[in-house]
Amino acid sequence: MNKAGAGAYAEKLELYEKLVATNPKVERKGATFPYTSLNGHMSSILTKTGTLALRLPAAERDKFLKKYKTKLSVQYGTVMKEYVEVPDALLKNTRELKKFFDLSYAYVGSLKPKPTTRKK
Repeated sequence: MNKAGAGAYAEKLELYEKLVATNPKVERKGATFPYTSLNGHMSSILTKTGTLALRLPAAERDKFLKKYKTKLSVQYGTVMKEYVEVPDALLKNTRELKKFFDLSYAYVGSLKPKPTTRKK
């Protein structure tokens, strides 16, 4: 990543951390691949390119895609069917984005917890 790209990524990381801080229940994880999760399910990720992806339930996902004229997230050549890409303009608007961030967290909280792989 060049200096301009690194600066843009740092700005988006700062915006992402500001968003995560709006919900005290949510903890940002991942040193090099920032994400949030609950019960083993990711609710948001900040990609290496600085694109924020949120995991939303089907009805809200469709509304989000239409309202913000965005698309489903693609990671490593695979379409992530439940994740929408957050446009940069919305990422800068923490107050408006917060409702979708909270919705994403609530959605993954409604999913069946994944079994842990940690040794007891």
